[in-house]
Amino acid sequence: MSRYDVAAYVWPAYTGQEKRSRIFWPEGIGEWQTVKAMQPFFEGHLWPRKPLWGYVEEANPDVMQMQIDAAVSHGVNTFIYDWYWYDDRPFLENCLSDGFLKAKNNGRMKFYLMWANHDARHTWDLRNSDTNLETVVWSGQVDRTRFEIATNRMIEQYFRLPNYYKIDGKPVLAIYDIKNLIAGLGGVERTKAALDDFRARCVQVGLPGVHLQMLSGWMQFFDLGKIDPSSAGNQLDAVHLLGFDSVTNYQFVSFTNVQRDYLDILPDVEKQYRIFDREYDISYFPHVSVGWDCNPRYRRLHPNIITNNTQENVEQGFRLAKDYADNHPNQPPLITVNSWNEWTEGSYLEPDDLYGYGYLDAIKRVFTEE
Repeated sequence: MSRYDVAAYVWPAYTGQEKRSRIFWPEGIGEWQTVKAMQPFFEGHLWPRKPLWGYVEEANPDVMQMQIDAAVSHGVNTFIYDWYWYDDRPFLENCLSDGFLKAKNNGRMKFYLMWANHDARHTWDLRNSDTNLETVVWSGQVDRTRFEIATNRMIEQYFRLPNYYKIDGKPVLAIYDIKNLIAGLGGVERTKAALDDFRARCVQVGLPGVHLQMLSGWMQFFDLGKIDPSSAGNQLDAVHLLGFDSVTNYQFVSFTNVQRDYLDILPDVEKQYRIFDREYDISYFPHVSVGWDCNPRYRRLHPNIITNNTQENVEQGFRLAKDYADNHPNQPPLITVNSWNEWTEGSYLEPDDLYGYGYLDAIKRVFTEE
């Protein structure tokens, strides 16, 4: 049993149950359609890769029962579900509501939501991903009314469940795109008012509030004034103005050049840890990415590829995160990992025909066996 909360992001697109997803993946098997179609772009390109468990339906509770057992037995005890709200309704919610939460053993794991409030573009559509990337299929922005509808759904369906991940009794909600949040709600002050009301609605149902977690990107390019002309500052200012409780990352690609050897990236990761530790007065939870290669989603080569991300090298990333958690005993021992199943971004823990259970075994060695 691990004393760490190792939380892996879940990309809930490997299902045919979400009918709206067929505009991107018409075969009705979700983004497995893209994974199956992938061919290598150059000699030595480590594709195609095949899942050892097959192209499974991840909105099936029996499938998720198997995956939960595999995750927990290797030290992954929390799933962070990417959660979408497009066109006034949830999108890709099936893997969580019909798969994970209906699995007989879901009580073995915690979970929480990451509101992936970015715009939906043609990145998910292999037929158009090289030509129409600026086309917005659905906007991720919400106004105050839609914000309240979406967050009420979170409160009513998820936050009070016994296995929802909480810090100090507060359900954790990660938010992917703080810029889109502020833009949709109409500026910093209106966003603060909406978040304060969100906290109050959580209290009204018997919760002590909500723990808001921001996913950090390229901090040096964050200009609050470009989102809200009445405000000024950077990402750090926005976090404090809005009252976020913690910060973590989603992917190495969001803060460093990934067209390199995995071991060459790790010093930048350590640097990122130190920056957050020094500049933020809220908890930073260390992040580890397994890899990056988004070429399954494109017809032309995208050269930003992490190389040499063997299980042995990724294990060194896990050890960095463990050391950070050990050196911050006054905060929860939470580590975020990209990802459980981001196959089309080349960053997943699920076993494949290249490394088998290697990444999961690395987590087990670092977080459970020592």
